[in-house]
Amino acid sequence: MRLSILAVAAVLSVTSIATAQTPAQTPAQPPSSSEPKWDYVGKYGPVNWGRLDPSYKACSAGKEQSPIDIRGAHLNKALQPIEFHYMAGSITLENNGHTVVAHVRPGSYIVVDGTRYELEQFHFHHPAEEAVKGRISDMVVHLLHKSADGKLAVIAVRFNEDRGNPNTVLSALWPSLPKAGQTTEIKDMINPGGLLPADKGYWTYTGSLTVPPCTEGVRWFVFEQELSLSRNQLRTFGVLFPMNARPLQDTHGRKVEANE
Repeated sequence: MRLSILAVAAVLSVTSIATAQTPAQTPAQPPSSSEPKWDYVGKYGPVNWGRLDPSYKACSAGKEQSPIDIRGAHLNKALQPIEFHYMAGSITLENNGHTVVAHVRPGSYIVVDGTRYELEQFHFHHPAEEAVKGRISDMVVHLLHKSADGKLAVIAVRFNEDRGNPNTVLSALWPSLPKAGQTTEIKDMINPGGLLPADKGYWTYTGSLTVPPCTEGVRWFVFEQELSLSRNQLRTFGVLFPMNARPLQDTHGRKVEANE
């Protein structure tokens, strides 16, 4: 059930998600009840995000918006592998009406070019937001990280349906998926590292959050290798969110680099 670029483009009101860990709000935090409403469809959809509130201006006027179609990547041998230091812990799942966010316990982090970014949360989009040479995967997980000086880095891992191979981490999370506006606690030890592929080669570019206020200056790392999830796992999430992916954005000449 892979979706083509044309299929996604035909649905102009699809959009994306990025939310941040509570209680400390970050630029990735979804709007609170006092903030302007936004959605994936209709008059509050992504076509109109930039007009919903002055603080959302970047959603329409920004020149470094995400997601994008990844093609023509330039090999940069100077790019170093990402250092992952993920640890297992309990997780709080939150359904914020836009996606399911997994809030993790402090302690997991990555190191990129000598900078440490703490893992704050991860969340899911159906279908995947980013495309690779015009092809969009069935789902994606975005792992949101933040440095001590407030800079954001997102790891994107794409998933495709495999009838016989459920993902182990999703198998631990999916039975506890909360309904809209609810949260659930998972006390079992969950390691986000189970959402990473064996081959950690990546594409990288400078982009934005994929949800209002569409803040730019986010460093994106899209893994080249995809993972699999079962048909049942994909359908289970699809019942909650039939479509929660922002349309592809213009690159405006941005370069995409590959580390291998």
